[in-house]
Amino acid sequence: QVQLVESGGGLVQPGGSLRLSCIVSGSISSTFVRNWYWYRQAPGKERELVAGINRAGTTSNYLDSVKGRFTISRDNGKKMQWLQMDSLKPEDTAVYYCNARGLETSNGTSFDYWGQGTQVTVSS
Repeated sequence: QVQLVESGGGLVQPGGSLRLSCIVSGSISSTFVRNWYWYRQAPGKERELVAGINRAGTTSNYLDSVKGRFTISRDNGKKMQWLQMDSLKPEDTAVYYCNARGLETSNGTSFDYWGQGTQVTVSS
């Protein structure tokens, strides 16, 4: 069984930084991640895509409101990804979710795995 485990959330003052981490764990020997994503969901709002990056690291995209402040990165060998969040604002407060999509090479099926979420609170 494959799990995504996030860490790094917490309480930070406006203007501060946090770095979220996500690792794929479990039966991962045949897990081929093609794309990594971070989503977030604030209270009373729909889940939104914050950032995404492809396997090669050649293409990344960001929610307009986080461009220039957040940076997504990944290490395919370690099956990990990160979200560096700088200049945080109160409106960044949300539960952040790690998402990985790709292919199980053992059986040729695609997958779409999600983490349990980590709370980020930006407040003075």
